[in-house]
Amino acid sequence: MLTDALSYLNNSDDAWKTTILGGIFLLFSFLLLPLFLVWGYIVRVVDRTAHGDEEAPTFEEWGELLVDGAKVGLILLAYALVPAIVGTVLVGGILLVTGGEPGVLGIGALTISAFLTLAVAIAAMYVAPAGIANFAGERRLSAGIDLEALRPTLRTGTYASAWLIALGIVIVGGFVSGILASIPFLGALLGALVSFYALVTAYYVIGHTWGELHPVTLEQGGTESTDERPAV
Repeated sequence: MLTDALSYLNNSDDAWKTTILGGIFLLFSFLLLPLFLVWGYIVRVVDRTAHGDEEAPTFEEWGELLVDGAKVGLILLAYALVPAIVGTVLVGGILLVTGGEPGVLGIGALTISAFLTLAVAIAAMYVAPAGIANFAGERRLSAGIDLEALRPTLRTGTYASAWLIALGIVIVGGFVSGILASIPFLGALLGALVSFYALVTAYYVIGHTWGELHPVTLEQGGTESTDERPAV
């Protein structure tokens, strides 16, 4: 799957145009609207690959891209808020109880709180791609955070393996992007291009896996629940 994922973006008539646009949008992602366009594109990637379509989409139908991307932004925000709230409550509670001077026991409690917050953050990162895949298939905002519907998929070894592969792709892409970003003048753009390519590649893996667990055809718009035995 990794080889197919790495070559996926080339399976388009406008591969270079798509990559350059994606990189530019990521470069200006601080403006939010370009970032929404990127996530709207990712939704199409996941939807197509889940349906067995190996041709990468292009940037078109901008209004739909923007709306889908904004919805993904809200989904990701919801998942990001969970560890943020947990960390704030735990740390704030400890500081409140200790009067701002935690001492040895307080420092131990803060350390445990930090690890708990990190665990919740990793859990949110694990669930989020599945939420995006579910949203891509149903185009309902609530589908992205429907934990009851996502749970069977999240418990499979297939999804866990795909998530690790996708995470590895993003990490390597981020590392290469960071190196390229240090190059004067064009470094930032080159880094953004690599980051976009890595993001698309990672979500190809997620979309392909989602399609395996929720078999669909190019003609079908719905999904079927996975029949794989849970990994845990």
